Amino acid sequence: MTTPPLASVLFVCVHNAGRSQMAAAFLIHLAGDRVEVRSAGSAPGREVNPAAVAAMAEVGIDLSAQRPKLLTADAVRSSDYVITMGCGDACPYFPGKHYRDWPLDDPAGRGVEAVRPIRDAIRTRVEALIAEIDAGRES
Repeated sequence: MTTPPLASVLFVCVHNAGRSQMAAAFLIHLAGDRVEVRSAGSAPGREVNPAAVAAMAEVGIDLSAQRPKLLTADAVRSSDYVITMGCGDACPYFPGKHYRDWPLDDPAGRGVEAVRPIRDAIRTRVEALIAEIDAGRES
């Protein structure tokens, strides 16, 4: 018997090519099937930022097969947590959702050296999010 996920999380940044992709990958890596994960952007890019792919590969997570996806109202509606990545992206608002904004530097146009601290900050925030989701299950 399969246990349903504790929560569903949507990560949003404009191009869905860097921060939101890294956050989604960390959440999948750290929480496994305990949490349903998706990411999207209001103006998706053509590919995931190569520096983000390289930075994540350094910590054993492969983003090379990921593709940016378009943000939809349905994605927001079906998520318990909607997390924007400090990019000023406007998400549709649905009552009862947990909205968060993580102000993070944009890795666009930067090399892997500049993306590493962004990656590490995202991991720290994802770990805190997992703890929040787990705590919500216990209450």
